[in-house]
Amino acid sequence: MTRDATVQKEQSMVLQKDMIAAHFKRLANAKETGKKVVYTFVPGNLNELIWAFDMLPVHPEINALQSAMRKKSSSYVIEAEKFGHSEDVCTYVKCDIGMLKKGNIGPTGEKLPEPDLLLLSYTGCFTFMKWFELLKQEYDCPVAMLHVPYQADGEKTPEMIEYVSKQLREEVVPLMEKVSGNKLDKGRLRMLMESSARAEENLVAVWESAKNKPSPIDAYFGGVYYIGPIFSAFRGLDVAEEYYRTLREEVDARVEHKLGPITPDGPMKDERYRLVVEGPPNWTSFREFWKMFYDEGAVVVSSSYTKVGGIYDNGFRHDPDRPFQSMAEYCTGCYTNLNLPTRIQYLQQAIDDYHADGFLINSIKSCNSFSAGQLLILRELEKRTGKAGGFIESDLVDPRYFSAANIKNRLESYFQMIDAKRNG
Repeated sequence: MTRDATVQKEQSMVLQKDMIAAHFKRLANAKETGKKVVYTFVPGNLNELIWAFDMLPVHPEINALQSAMRKKSSSYVIEAEKFGHSEDVCTYVKCDIGMLKKGNIGPTGEKLPEPDLLLLSYTGCFTFMKWFELLKQEYDCPVAMLHVPYQADGEKTPEMIEYVSKQLREEVVPLMEKVSGNKLDKGRLRMLMESSARAEENLVAVWESAKNKPSPIDAYFGGVYYIGPIFSAFRGLDVAEEYYRTLREEVDARVEHKLGPITPDGPMKDERYRLVVEGPPNWTSFREFWKMFYDEGAVVVSSSYTKVGGIYDNGFRHDPDRPFQSMAEYCTGCYTNLNLPTRIQYLQQAIDDYHADGFLINSIKSCNSFSAGQLLILRELEKRTGKAGGFIESDLVDPRYFSAANIKNRLESYFQMIDAKRNG
């Protein structure tokens, strides 16, 4: 999508592209500049802490999806399977391992540095633990494991927050000090968290703009761009703040002029269906996938995937006055760390708040964190809301499991189902 010259781009998209390119350039030069490198994951990432130690973050899932959008993931997945990883293994993992085995050349064509630290915030996805075991076999570096309790009963208790905070204070920070050679700069951490909170405030305003009719944004396909800076390497930095200020200004202007979301083919003119979507998108055929929706006038007004790295629309903001407790609350509140009843309630609230005509599940073959329980979610939401539910299947970064014809047929049938319910 990013390589097609015909794609419509706003200033925020240009800013993000430049941010990503600059970050991969920094990573490519890390050894020459003496920067320490931390491999970590998106859900519950401790980005402010990494930058407070003046280290550089690398996110393997981001590398995988960026590779997929650049049509590079297929060969990486096949390479990993040659080393014995089965077809049922998360394709993010296989893409990352395959990329590593082929020289660890990042999606922008520049070699990624080896990690000085593997930092795992465990937030509900068991695959992350196995993924780090694989990376530990490849790299001779220390591992910091932050264990985050699962919200089995649907709430964050004070005991949970203290348990995670204590790990941060007594285990994670001392190891990061040892690896970086620096003491934690608490003033720097405070500034980073203040910046994060301001960016989060603007992002929530962007999400809530979808309550307008027509919605000025697509909260799934467009939304994956919106979450890029805040869920990856840039949260806490000035460039992320600038991005979210710019994005909010663009969205506010579309609301004022009653314009729909920007698609790769320009503004969407006719909003016929408003959807809530559960599950990640397909990255290998992202633009083709998106086009199936906007060609039908379908706009996604809320999605669960864009909350995978943190849920801010429930009021959470990073709090510089309580840095460790705040990071603990952030980690425990990630979408993948919520139990099924809580996820169902969250989706039901989104359907109501954003005046959705229906909800759709994209079930990912190799992603158990999302796919487990999705049929239960579908049936329960149908019962509670009376809205039409749809179900399609694809995969994250393995093109072998994206059937355009099958998905298109299911979507057309689903939109007909919405029409039938409207006609009563």
